[in-house]
Amino acid sequence: MGLKKKTGLGMATLIIAANIPDIDAVATLLDGVQHLALRRGITHGPIAMLLLPLLLTGIMIWFDRWQTKRGKRPVDRLPIHRGWLLALAYIGCLSHPALDWLNSYGIRLLEPFSSQWFYGDSIFIIDIWIWAALIAGLWVSRRREKKGAGHWRRPAWISFAAVCAYIFANGLITGKAEAETTLAIKSGYHLDPEIVVANPVPLVFWQREMLWQYGQDYFRGDYSLFDRNELGQIPDKIGSMDAAIPVKSLTERSGNLAAFIFWARMPFTKLLEDNGGADVSFYDARFSDELVADRFAVRVVMNPSEYNSYLEFYSESCGPECAADQNE
Repeated sequence: MGLKKKTGLGMATLIIAANIPDIDAVATLLDGVQHLALRRGITHGPIAMLLLPLLLTGIMIWFDRWQTKRGKRPVDRLPIHRGWLLALAYIGCLSHPALDWLNSYGIRLLEPFSSQWFYGDSIFIIDIWIWAALIAGLWVSRRREKKGAGHWRRPAWISFAAVCAYIFANGLITGKAEAETTLAIKSGYHLDPEIVVANPVPLVFWQREMLWQYGQDYFRGDYSLFDRNELGQIPDKIGSMDAAIPVKSLTERSGNLAAFIFWARMPFTKLLEDNGGADVSFYDARFSDELVADRFAVRVVMNPSEYNSYLEFYSESCGPECAADQNE
């Protein structure tokens, strides 16, 4: 789009800046899923967005001077323009949380001032159409630039505009899907859902995986911008967050579960009882597909006292006979 022509090291600054908030990716080396509580947090928040571009600009200026002193500075590199270098660092850094916000994984945009998660629910985390548009714009513009053709920036600008329009359109689709699904649930099932989420899916951007919560239960349905019959189908029950499970006690013992609960948006449980004890698996409805579910799940073993507390809950709420059935 021409920004690389504004200053020396412009392209390198843009590329590094657009990726530098993901320095928190080192958290993926931690045990289990503890990285879920650390990713997309403080390095994506306002303090990082203020300081990271300043730090990167200083490093790039130092690097240019270091190469000059050693006589290794490329002769065709443009002079360093500090103002533009800083501007490009901010453009690159700010683009990162802006794009992260668009999907349903979540981002803590206000960390460390607030740990609230924000969700755009508009774009699948790897959107092939955005990749295709950006690659096409880049490829055509670079070919024109190398040939010395006029208006070589134009294809990249057209690509950028198309991607912005695509993102905006997907935001409208998500809003429409959530509004129509909420209305369908209220009118068809006479329920008032606590949460309705339009989860983006790969390739078919006009469709959404509709997820909603009612009480402790989570349900799944389908939405298509071009097929209203999808809303009339009976939804699938994904699972429930069993109120009897002593989550507080379990999170105090398991760092993985504490991290998962902090990150989870639509958590539900599955219980496996055996020999007087029980294993509890925690999942999130957004990532319940069997292809990815294991990467976003935690399994915890209830100790005898926790398991007894679990059985007592049902005994008190529905009587000994119900508790016996639950134990079976």
